[in-house]
Amino acid sequence: MDAELLELARQFESAQQAKSSIRLSERNVVELVQKLHELHIIDFDLLHTVSGKEYITPEQLRHEMMLEIKKLGRVSLIDLADITGEKLFRSLIGTILLKKSNERLQECSQISLAEIAANLNVGSEFLASMLEARLGTLVKGRLEGGQLYTPAYVTRVSAMVRGAARGVTVPINLSLLWGTLQQLLQAMDGAGGVATESSFFQSLFNGLAKEGEILGSLRAGVHWTPTVFAIAQRECVDSFFSQNSFISYDTLQKLGISQPVQFLQSRYAEGLPLVTAFAHPSMIEMLDAAVEDAIDRSSWIDSLSVLPTSFGSQDACKILSHCNSVQSALKGNKGMILGDSYVFSNGFIKDLYGRMEKELEVFRLSGSSGAIPSDDIHLVMEAKGRTDSGRSGEVNEKRKKKGKTSGARTEILPDDEEIIPLKSKKNQRKGKEASLVLSDTKKGAKKDSTRMQEDDLNIPSDDWIMQKILNLVPDFEEQGLEDPQTILGPLANYMRPMLISSLKEKRKTLFTENAGKMRHLLDNLQKKLDEAFLNMQLYEKALDLFEDDQSTCAVLHRHLLRTMAASIGDMLFHNLDMHNKMKNGINVEESPDSESITLGSAERTALAKSFPGSLSKKALAVVEALEGKRVEAFMTSLREVAEESGLLLKKLDKKLERTLLHSYRKDLTSQVSAETDPVALLPKAVSLLYIQVHNKALQAPGRAISVAVSRLKDKLDDSAFKILTEYQTATVTLLSLLSASTGDEEDCTSDRIASKRELLGDLMPALKGLVLGTTQS
Repeated sequence: MDAELLELARQFESAQQAKSSIRLSERNVVELVQKLHELHIIDFDLLHTVSGKEYITPEQLRHEMMLEIKKLGRVSLIDLADITGEKLFRSLIGTILLKKSNERLQECSQISLAEIAANLNVGSEFLASMLEARLGTLVKGRLEGGQLYTPAYVTRVSAMVRGAARGVTVPINLSLLWGTLQQLLQAMDGAGGVATESSFFQSLFNGLAKEGEILGSLRAGVHWTPTVFAIAQRECVDSFFSQNSFISYDTLQKLGISQPVQFLQSRYAEGLPLVTAFAHPSMIEMLDAAVEDAIDRSSWIDSLSVLPTSFGSQDACKILSHCNSVQSALKGNKGMILGDSYVFSNGFIKDLYGRMEKELEVFRLSGSSGAIPSDDIHLVMEAKGRTDSGRSGEVNEKRKKKGKTSGARTEILPDDEEIIPLKSKKNQRKGKEASLVLSDTKKGAKKDSTRMQEDDLNIPSDDWIMQKILNLVPDFEEQGLEDPQTILGPLANYMRPMLISSLKEKRKTLFTENAGKMRHLLDNLQKKLDEAFLNMQLYEKALDLFEDDQSTCAVLHRHLLRTMAASIGDMLFHNLDMHNKMKNGINVEESPDSESITLGSAERTALAKSFPGSLSKKALAVVEALEGKRVEAFMTSLREVAEESGLLLKKLDKKLERTLLHSYRKDLTSQVSAETDPVALLPKAVSLLYIQVHNKALQAPGRAISVAVSRLKDKLDDSAFKILTEYQTATVTLLSLLSASTGDEEDCTSDRIASKRELLGDLMPALKGLVLGTTQS
């Protein structure tokens, strides 16, 4: 026996002294002990300390505790924990706490960790760490969100969640569902029940969904869509789409489908997504057949009339782009799309354009005036070149003594064309600089002046074209369109450029044909205007003699405006109106004597308004001046109209004034000599006397004769003035008797009239002798 023990001791010593080939770590040792315990090789309970470096059996722990109690009689838990290395505090006391916690849980079915920790006077974190290791074994329950639940309670709540989830048939936010279940549980448990957390419901719900006990889809963790709803949703969409061959996106939005395009494309790969709806290919085929029929009949079609009412114009445009008949018509130049939804055949467009050209011809011949198109300005210059050269030569002859030349008059141009007269050699450089500035200005203002040019060129507006189209094609209105502008607008925009081009070509052709007539008309107008305006200036100078007598001066101004000025204005307006009509291609016969034309105020206003652009405003100023009280205003406005029209107005100089006065005096002398009417003799004699005395040509009405005669008192000798006053008095008396006469032969007025006529007849030789004698002297 002793030998065996000695041998064992020797072997143990050698084993201790031998170096181990494999060194196990503490973690490996712990794992080996756990594995031996699982394999029941170690078939007794082991407890370990907090450090995990020591194991102890429950019997040894109990033995050590008994020894300490017997030694001291009693001992505190803290001291006992220090003596035993916290083995008691972490195992035995923990077991006691967990047993009490389990007893409390089974009584309440659910309880919070905070409440258990408060009752046991331990920390919540310590209690939670103890529960995690023994949950399901020593503590029969489930820990969720700081709450402990018994398996029976979990089963009951799971059944409630399952029933609630299965009862929902529409998409729902689970937070609302958990709130309803919380209220239901509180009502079942009473006031003492603990509120169940939403996370507990959500955890149970997730488990049920994972196990397949409830069917549906969960989005963002809280948005639940039951499978029954998804099935009903798809069936509704399929039913509508199969019956109508389309479905709008709004319908899918109402069904709860947030991404309708993706949803429909995933289900109907052959469909066509539009702007507001999703269409079946049969919709394209239906519209394609309708468009093909319209093109074959040389007609038109509104694709919206074929498509469902919920479709918009953009939807129609997209479907048309997939129609084979439309694409072939566009390639073959057999049709076109105007707007978004209207398809017109080329045959229809050509027929309508032909009829619109006839309406445009009526429009052109309506007499409306307009400025010359920019393309036709060179025709004006060519047609009037000779006239301008001739007139330029006449002016140059008068200025040859000074060694200067004057440029030709300018032409009537559109509002955006600046008038740049020819410059003398001295000003050539300034003229070039002005031309460069003008070029830059034209480029910058080209777009802004486009609309103004169209107004001045008398080009038909969009409204005019649309109204004519509506008159020619009543179908547009009979179709019951809510707004005919939707079809008339695109059609008018398409046809308007072609109509304008046609109108300009016709105007250009007719303008060329009328160029000779226009040149002849302007030549005659210039000659007549030269003579009349010089005479007007001559008569105007005589008005200065009466500036100190306001009433008489006003009478003389009004008389000159009503006679000489009105004649000039009527002649000018009439000839400018003829000229504008010729420019617009209207055949006009020239009047043999335009000087005899007399217009009323309304006629002058109408003509002035018909003139183009700024010429119209300046012509209206002439009309206002004729109705005014001062000759100066008429002369100013007349010069502006003449300048705007490209006409020259000669200024009365001393030489011309002497020539005209001599001619006027000679003419008056012959008229006085041949005059046999005693009443008509007086104003002629007075005018001749004013030429003789003041060297002024006076045009005086009957109301101003008496004042004109009185102004001659200091200029004539007493006998001559007496003859003049007696004749004037007798004339006034005769006129008074004539105005008061009733025409009755028995009336004594006739005798007095005859007497006065006889008296005037006797005085006529004396008056003629007075005037003619002065003239001869």
